[in-house]
Amino acid sequence: MSRDLRELTEAVQRYLDLMYDCDVARFERVFCTTAQLHGFRDGQMTCWPAAQYKEILAARQSPQSLDAPREEQILLLDLASSGQALAKVRVRINQSVFVDYLTYHKIDGAWLITAKGYHLERTV
Repeated sequence: MSRDLRELTEAVQRYLDLMYDCDVARFERVFCTTAQLHGFRDGQMTCWPAAQYKEILAARQSPQSLDAPREEQILLLDLASSGQALAKVRVRINQSVFVDYLTYHKIDGAWLITAKGYHLERTV
């Protein structure tokens, strides 16, 4: 496995960990401060800047605190270059299962999410 792919995989795991424990103390190790998140909520397109999403995570009761099952899959990793990549993941957050497209850029040596597109696949 190439170094870039290994580091990207570790970055995706940090994202999945954040979705499970909602520990926003690590938020800046996962998301770039200029990141935007897009997806449909109740039939309406939403767009959240990173700061707003951080607040949402901070207010959310984490799946970990609810002892919810941890279900996650890395479906795709695509390195466009040594500085840009795409990850497709499936992650369960409490009763919701999402498919997320995560755009990563390597900034100051760290893979950070600069854009997230999410889709609510199903509820369980």
